Amino acid sequence: MPDDVAPANAEPASAESVEFARLALQASRYLKAEDVERLEAAFRMSAAAHEGQLRISGDPYISHPLAVAEILAQWHLDAHALIAGLLHDVMEDCDINKDDIANAFGKIAADLVDGVSKLDRIEFRSYEEAQAENYRKMFLAMARDVRVILIKLADRLHNMRTLDVVRPDKRRRIARETLEIYAPIANRLGLNTLYRELQELSFKHSYPMRYRVLTQALKRLRGDRREIVARLMSSVQERLPAWNVEAEVYGREKHLFGIYRKMVEKRLSLSQVMDVYGFRILVKDLPSCYLALGALHELYKPVPGKFKDYIAIPKANGYQSIHTTIIGPMGMPVEVQIRTTEMHAVAESGVASHWLYKDDTASISDLQRKTHNWLQSLLELQTASGDSSEFLEHVKIDLFPGDVFVFSPKGKIYNLPRGATPVDFAYAVHTDIGNRCVACRINGELQPLRAELKNGDQVEIVTAGHASPNPAWLSYVRTGKARAEIRHFLKNAQQAEASSLGERLLTQALRPHGHVLADIGTIAWDKLLRENGLKQRNDVLTDIGLGKRLAAVVARRLLDIEHGKAAEPVEGETRARNNSPILIHGGEGMAVQMARCCRPIPGDPIVGMIRKGQGLEIHVNDCPVLTRNHSADRDRWIDVEWELGTERLFDVTIRVLVEHRRGVLARVAAAIADQESNIQSVSMEKDQGDQGPHSVINFVLQVQNRLHLARIMRAVRRAPEVIRIYRVRADKPAERKN
Repeated sequence: MPDDVAPANAEPASAESVEFARLALQASRYLKAEDVERLEAAFRMSAAAHEGQLRISGDPYISHPLAVAEILAQWHLDAHALIAGLLHDVMEDCDINKDDIANAFGKIAADLVDGVSKLDRIEFRSYEEAQAENYRKMFLAMARDVRVILIKLADRLHNMRTLDVVRPDKRRRIARETLEIYAPIANRLGLNTLYRELQELSFKHSYPMRYRVLTQALKRLRGDRREIVARLMSSVQERLPAWNVEAEVYGREKHLFGIYRKMVEKRLSLSQVMDVYGFRILVKDLPSCYLALGALHELYKPVPGKFKDYIAIPKANGYQSIHTTIIGPMGMPVEVQIRTTEMHAVAESGVASHWLYKDDTASISDLQRKTHNWLQSLLELQTASGDSSEFLEHVKIDLFPGDVFVFSPKGKIYNLPRGATPVDFAYAVHTDIGNRCVACRINGELQPLRAELKNGDQVEIVTAGHASPNPAWLSYVRTGKARAEIRHFLKNAQQAEASSLGERLLTQALRPHGHVLADIGTIAWDKLLRENGLKQRNDVLTDIGLGKRLAAVVARRLLDIEHGKAAEPVEGETRARNNSPILIHGGEGMAVQMARCCRPIPGDPIVGMIRKGQGLEIHVNDCPVLTRNHSADRDRWIDVEWELGTERLFDVTIRVLVEHRRGVLARVAAAIADQESNIQSVSMEKDQGDQGPHSVINFVLQVQNRLHLARIMRAVRRAPEVIRIYRVRADKPAERKN
């Protein structure tokens, strides 16, 4: 049942028919007579379905679907959308299903109602999870048909207009959802009038006291500045004809939420917010926009850095206008927007202008193309996202429009969010470009991938066939697409690595029982998968590799199923276990990690520990962490050994006590470099001992093995300033060498 339904025994009021008559009259102005008749049939079905239901306000519930349909009729949406608006709640709380609607009004109307409906009949672990899944379903339905979100926005608008009767905590929750999800969607689709109203209503219900105080303060301010605004409007209207510009000029007070947000972000009082008023100049054609701009700048001085040409480079939602801020009478800054009447229609109605103004103007077709591209990107996000919450997180990022316009080497314009990086740009061009990028050139110069892009930058991405996304990118990318694609790649890579490791662990667990993996038949595997609700054996191997299942437990269960009884270990199980360790070469990827507490390197005696959800973690066998946890996690420790011939580099920490002399750091670093080692990081600190002016230098080096480390330490010790050098582990120094 919808949030604002209260059960009642009262009959629907006769005012319903009056409300529908008003809707039918409005619809008849642009719909065919047979469509209006279908609309009346939908009204009768909705009224019968909601009979006996009242809203919390006490009004018959049917008044809500009628109000939603009336908002849709104001946007001149087609008959399918209006029918769906009248029926949008019947699948949630009435005994009417999708087939009933399809039989009566066709598949299109039924799909629209289904897309708007919530998932109330599915069990979720939390309200947040349920909401995330509801949004996911709604966004995917919207990607198939934009009318779904237009109906949902009309539904939310009427709910917000009648929110005063809802209890305060629920009111604040609904207002927050509206501000975080629905208002940005309206903005992304170019529905500016709706966007502003949803923001104002959300502000009113989220902060009622602040809303009232600010409203009263603005009324007082309005009286103080009325004369200045009138003088400015008069001067602009007089000057434009001299430039042969026919225009409508009107002033407007900026929206309350916008003023409040500016006060919060810039920490200003209301008296310090000067640009409370703005002006719009509507002209007949494109050249007149720039003529009007010239006339305006001749009359009043523009504020430097406050000019934006959204006509030449439209916003992502299709918005086109020239924005400039001028210094008006008495030094008051005033924002002025200049646009054509067609641009104004798109700016106010956005994607709904497709139904409001059915013509072939370039601006509207361009808006439809951009909207279509964004909706298709939602399908790509769904594919790359792991679950509903992650999908919603990515969509939220993309709902806030971009402020940065950058160019490809061929001159194509890309609109990105403020703070976007070359990695965001790479994924905006193509997923494969993002996955393979290794470097970038911004305006012809090599720059780091985390560099922040600025308006007008020309960006070139350098790719390599062997490259892959870096997990560190997630800390600075800004677009939902980039974040989703990086996570998707890393997750698949980790699963592949974990599956390979899981196979090795399961093979090791089967060996003490005298079996190998090939001995397990399909029947045993199928039964194990059914017992655990999994689809394929690779899922089991991945879970083992990630530590979510113990290999020994899975091995015993498979053998139980295979032989119909508990598997008995063969003679010498312990010896077999010890003689069959997992070989580690260090290049297994994310499924095998070197513990940071002891930083093992080839040549160290090692042992492995299965970490749930993280895979296999390798420790030195005298690691303090191992000593503390060995008895508690005995079943998770795995016998491992270094594979011969391992050639990759491993991090290791050394500490060097040196005499405090000029140039000592350079000499020690040179000795390390001579031994072909990379220095990952270095830090210095004063020695706390009483041996005179000494310093301690901490290095994190990359070495091949213990022999390589020994060569480095010998080379460093030859420097005359070096007093002591030793390898450092987490809780205690090891292998001290004086």
